[in-house]
Amino acid sequence: MYSSTTSKQLIAIADPAWPESAPIEQLVMASGYEALVSSRIESFTRQKDLKIVITKLEVGSSLQSMIEVMRSFGDDVQFAIRADASDLQTITTLARIPGVHVVDDADFTEATWKPIFDAQMIASLKDPKALVESTANQTQTSDYVFVDPKSQHLLALIERLAATKAAVLLQGATGSGKEVLARTLHELSDRLGKPFVALNCAAMPEQLVEDMLFGHEKGAFTGASRESAGVFEQAQGGTVFLDEIGEMPIQLQAKLLRVLQEKEVVRLGGRHAMTFDFRLVAATNRDLKVGISEKTFREDLYYRISAFKLQVPALADRPGDIVPLVNSLALKHGCSHLELTEGALRQLHSYHWPGNVRELDNVIQRAIVFADYGRIDADHIFFDDPMIRSDINLSQVVKKTSFEQSNLPTPPLDTPMFNRPRDLQSAVRASEYDVIMDAIRSTRTREEAARKLGISPRTLRYKMAKLRESSSGLSHCA
Repeated sequence: MYSSTTSKQLIAIADPAWPESAPIEQLVMASGYEALVSSRIESFTRQKDLKIVITKLEVGSSLQSMIEVMRSFGDDVQFAIRADASDLQTITTLARIPGVHVVDDADFTEATWKPIFDAQMIASLKDPKALVESTANQTQTSDYVFVDPKSQHLLALIERLAATKAAVLLQGATGSGKEVLARTLHELSDRLGKPFVALNCAAMPEQLVEDMLFGHEKGAFTGASRESAGVFEQAQGGTVFLDEIGEMPIQLQAKLLRVLQEKEVVRLGGRHAMTFDFRLVAATNRDLKVGISEKTFREDLYYRISAFKLQVPALADRPGDIVPLVNSLALKHGCSHLELTEGALRQLHSYHWPGNVRELDNVIQRAIVFADYGRIDADHIFFDDPMIRSDINLSQVVKKTSFEQSNLPTPPLDTPMFNRPRDLQSAVRASEYDVIMDAIRSTRTREEAARKLGISPRTLRYKMAKLRESSSGLSHCA
């Protein structure tokens, strides 16, 4: 068992197949908590100051044994259980247990886990308002880039909307930055300093959505040993962001409509309405009017949440943002001296980016692994989908994007990553390089590449360092 960082709030991760859940540990640390990791959940039972335990229920394992282990923890400990999404009976059973959140075993996205950390951390505190007040005082830094003319126009609209109280609906493809835009709107408004509470309507079992939205009173259902605040109560005076609102169950939409009309919430099991001041920002990657025609989305709710609609452009439609985003993402991943060759720039601007900024992030992480001291060339860029766009005029992009901004030098002559092997040891290194390259090309993250290779991420980093030392063509940013 080891601790990966230091923080006030402690989250434990139990996973016998470590490092399978390494992405969750990274999200725990990125969210400002301390991650405690072990292969067995039993090793945490005597851990003091523990707030949340994340564990995995293996297919075919005993559900009753898992429940017995959870009972050995204190009443103030919350649980996030990773389970097979196809096992509906197990998910339903676990979801009924107070203080337990069930997540698809294959889902490692921030949109899923960040609300769990925050909501369950609130539930684990004796005074739920304490965490809301503490997070309200923290200034969130938006990382949306507004360089391309389309993005600058979007920012101008956001600034105008920030001065109003209008409900905003953000429409755009997955990974295009809708939540970051919502935070930008919040930070530019007079609600800055108040809570920003996000809820992904598609990231949790249907049975829990209503509880997360409206909260519940103590004793509202079997096992409800404490009262719980919903997102509207947590966001008092601030902003509520409902992501993927098109996925909300139809039976909850009528209740949400009433809350938005009256600004009043009745907790589950409660009798008295509570009045709250909040601003709603919703987001979707679907056409809600199609949902209206298919009777999966209420028309009256649509008009309530879409007083002002903003279309968030895909990354391919705002090419002027690509280089600034690359610089920002490289810095985020520890590469402070990034340099793009003209070939790399041409590759980035020729791609159609179906995964938007999230895919760009993956591409840059892979490029950094093989970059020569921060110098990224076309050979270092590997896409998930190799299709490229033929309608890009790079000269027009270059006019809008300064080469100085991307730190582009005079394009040097390309050099091969490896010279032809002259001895057995060089041939082994070259073969190992080819295998690693193949794993990097076919995966999204370094952790996935390590799993495909059958080694740990630490071993992969070690091998990369050894290859860098033995060949001048292979290195990464320090």
